[in-house]
Amino acid sequence: MRNFNPRNNGGRFRDNNGEHRGFQSPAPQQTPESIWNEAGYQSKWVKESIDGSFPDFAEKLGEYMANNGLTNSKIRSIYGEMKRIQMGEFEKEKASFYLLRPKVAYALGRDPKNRGLILFKILFENCSKEVTDKKSFFNFCNIFEAVLAYHKAFGGD
Repeated sequence: MRNFNPRNNGGRFRDNNGEHRGFQSPAPQQTPESIWNEAGYQSKWVKESIDGSFPDFAEKLGEYMANNGLTNSKIRSIYGEMKRIQMGEFEKEKASFYLLRPKVAYALGRDPKNRGLILFKILFENCSKEVTDKKSFFNFCNIFEAVLAYHKAFGGD
């Protein structure tokens, strides 16, 4: 038997043992920073190559981004520029690569509370620091392609 008295228990039900039931507050949402820390980024994925632990990392980030407001339109120009650089010669396009960082900052500045975009920026900033040559840039692009593939798989718009 449940007793309901909004004055005594804040609008929640109590069971016969006096414990609160129903109207549970939702679990606190994870922050982009906590997702990043839990996911287990490894700089060797950019510097050397991707290994078997990477897909779990990409899946975790892609799912969070999809469920927290990251849309294709918010990152289209950044991703498009990455692909353009990838198709050319990295050494000739280094300046364009370095200018991606301000583009990411600008996108976040337009929507500063977007948790999915915050995580995208964290990913970009950590991975871009490791890019030094054509090989590391291609690894960088592969990381983003995998994360964005999971983003799409989890319903990202």
